[in-house]
Amino acid sequence: MDINAQIAKELGLKRENVDAAVALLDDDKTIPFISRYRKEQTGSMDDQVLRELSDRLNYLRNLQKRKEEIYASIEAQEKMTDEIAAAIENAATLVEVEDIYLPYRPKRRTRASIAREKGLEGLAEKIMLQVPSSDPTALAEGYIDAEKGVETTDDAIGGALDIIAEDISDSAELRKKLRLQYDRRGHISAAAASDEADVTYKNYFEFDEPVSRIAGHRVLALDRGERDGALKVTVKCPEGECERTVTNMFKINDSPCGELVERACLDSLKRLIQPSVEREIRTALSEKAQEGAIKVFASNLRQLLMTPPIKGAVTLGLDPGYAHGCKCAVVDATGKVLDTAIV
Repeated sequence: MDINAQIAKELGLKRENVDAAVALLDDDKTIPFISRYRKEQTGSMDDQVLRELSDRLNYLRNLQKRKEEIYASIEAQEKMTDEIAAAIENAATLVEVEDIYLPYRPKRRTRASIAREKGLEGLAEKIMLQVPSSDPTALAEGYIDAEKGVETTDDAIGGALDIIAEDISDSAELRKKLRLQYDRRGHISAAAASDEADVTYKNYFEFDEPVSRIAGHRVLALDRGERDGALKVTVKCPEGECERTVTNMFKINDSPCGELVERACLDSLKRLIQPSVEREIRTALSEKAQEGAIKVFASNLRQLLMTPPIKGAVTLGLDPGYAHGCKCAVVDATGKVLDTAIV
């Protein structure tokens, strides 16, 4: 990945200016210093552009580092394929990379891992085939093993469904679809956390708004209310939509095995997928709201700083300097810049 070229394209900057700015940042030069004293190298980038460049540079470098770590991990497991390598290379965000890595990430002990230890992965694979003539109970009889804790066919089927649920949860394609569904159709809701909840947040005790349209200041208010223990905040999709997305992706037919796969789909969605996707949506909303708040603050501060220094009078301002000259600026009675010069 050519990070500098990508930043130049995204921010609409010249490549040579981006290269110079990156070199200065890597040399531990501060953004105010670069903005003020290295304009000839950066093409007169201001503080805001440099900050965006710096943030994007850090993100893309972290993304590249994570890609290399994940590639090495999957390669060490001897599970790397051309398809996985291409998916990692083309991933544009950390979330996408982590979704790809999910099936290969070392896992803590889970219900599915316990079921695998009991030798039930073969049964899970047979159920997932959803052959119309297959009888799940008959299939499960061959996996009963009292020594491993599988004493009945129900035990065997339950363990197999745990494996299927975890495999469904590990699907990067499914998570991408659900994330998009939450972005477009999801709602963020809030209610009082208790009867003694702080009335400061009373406007949010019966709150509901689409994820796609919620204003940043409301997101920040919900975050504060939740931190203060006054609000209980949830993110949900319209009832049944996510369930249909999952089952349509994995359930092939209405056979007995197909019904079991549907059961595993709903369990995976409720127990494994939704909690993590909803956390991701909340995190993304909060980050976007915080960035928006900073921009509003910067805009307000700029207006304050640009107010006329002396009401009703033209004013000359001086910034004494020896190495680069004395900088001068003249503003009129309304604060409009009339002229600047270096002497």
